[in-house]
Amino acid sequence: MTHKNDVHLSARASEARVWPKILGRFREPNETRSVAEILITALPLVALWGAMWFLVQQGFWWLSLLLAVPAAGFLVRLFLIQHDCSHGAFFRRRGVNDWVGRVLGVFTLTPHDYWRRSHAIHHATHGNLDQRGMGDITTLTVEEYRARGFWGRLGYRVYRSPVVLFLIGPAYLFLLQHRLPVGMMRGGSQPWLSTMGTNLGIALIAGGLMWLVGVGPFLMVHMPIAIIAASIGVWLFYVQHQFEETFWARPPEWTHQEAALHGSSYYDLPGVLRWMSANIGVHHVHHLCSRIPFYRLPEVLKQHPELMQVGRITIGASLRTVPLVLWDEGRQQLVPFKAMKRWQAVSLPLAAEPA
Repeated sequence: MTHKNDVHLSARASEARVWPKILGRFREPNETRSVAEILITALPLVALWGAMWFLVQQGFWWLSLLLAVPAAGFLVRLFLIQHDCSHGAFFRRRGVNDWVGRVLGVFTLTPHDYWRRSHAIHHATHGNLDQRGMGDITTLTVEEYRARGFWGRLGYRVYRSPVVLFLIGPAYLFLLQHRLPVGMMRGGSQPWLSTMGTNLGIALIAGGLMWLVGVGPFLMVHMPIAIIAASIGVWLFYVQHQFEETFWARPPEWTHQEAALHGSSYYDLPGVLRWMSANIGVHHVHHLCSRIPFYRLPEVLKQHPELMQVGRITIGASLRTVPLVLWDEGRQQLVPFKAMKRWQAVSLPLAAEPA
């Protein structure tokens, strides 16, 4: 059985290694299409922002919150365009990608060079159990969780609770953590300069809008959009890697290609959500070849439909991933906290047996 399992794992690794070369031909961006994608994302966002402000002025703040949801969707889409720029995928020239990304970063509250570097580390190390901690949602193995004391376990449980992970955490990440490039101070000044430049841009635009519409109306309009967008963004990032049959391993079993293909999901969304999320759900293909512009990812699936069956999860299945919080190295899958009770129930009778 062990031999068969080794053969299966070797076949999976070999399969994963061939895909980056196959997908390389989809890398070329259509720059006219890229500009159009920015416009059809930014202009509706501006229009919705204006409509929300009008409703607030008329005393209908609660009604304006209904528009905050689609506005947040367009803000997430703007962030995902910036994400493509960080990979050098949206335009042919790196300088154009970087400067478009820096401008968009002012509106997405994400300093481009800081994000680009941390996200590159995520791509380079995702699924590697020996290199966790940068650009990932913290995930402990079963043994690491067992080794923690009471406060360590409690802290991890609080961190992995839905309220913290999808509401408090995202707001903290985009509103506060992105204001200072902690962990990026060494190795060059670019992340620092990018962050300070982004902060200055945010201050100028926010200050100008506050002067124009008032502090209260600005906060009543923009804060719901930013907070909802942050939660949506973190949810998408979470579900694209935290599913039951994802891939984690330690070198030499870990390979970048296998982690990309089997450690990233294909989030099969309805058409509207697929468009709004800029096809980021085709995440396994993105990790295999991050230079593919998001608008060419459906083309990949059309020509290689076999990829639609790898790591596929639906909206319903994605909701069931929330309790999966620990990586079981023996079972090679994510498991919930309640699995600990089952293991303890099994181990107690064994512990009571005489030696």
